[in-house]
Amino acid sequence: MIPPNGFVSNRVLKLNVGFLLSQSLGTSREVEFDVPPLLVADDLKLAFLRGTLRLSRTSEGILVQGVLESSVEGECRRCLSAMSVPITLHIQELFALGPGKSEFFIDDAAVMDLTPLLREEVIINIPLAPLCRPDCAGLCPQCGHNLNLGPCDCLPDDIDPRFAVLTQLKKPE
Repeated sequence: MIPPNGFVSNRVLKLNVGFLLSQSLGTSREVEFDVPPLLVADDLKLAFLRGTLRLSRTSEGILVQGVLESSVEGECRRCLSAMSVPITLHIQELFALGPGKSEFFIDDAAVMDLTPLLREEVIINIPLAPLCRPDCAGLCPQCGHNLNLGPCDCLPDDIDPRFAVLTQLKKPE
């Protein structure tokens, strides 16, 4: 059930790995994720989270490996239109046994919280300058009209005098 705010809590990212810690070294399990809109942190909302993570028992803790797909809301760098930015996360991290040994750890109750790792990975993988489409025309520098919607009403005579000399570089039509 999705709560009234439309996002699933990040509690789905807390995994009890006690069953794996009681197994011999090298034992692994796969965990499938197919989560609807997810509130990872106050500053990070994912449209979905899908993929598989392999949890492997090591002498130091649990090695987490896998690929997750998601998307975040963003804005096109040229036209400023709202858009969905797809993200692929390649996860490979060791969760240590007990706090203090690593940034990512398994607590005393054998719970591994993927939230901090996922937050870091998403922030690192968000493109700095996403485009709504490769041929995005952007905004008119004069009036701010979105040129993807068609030409604007600016007259070609409205050229900034500082840039007027650049019109001589244009090829005659």
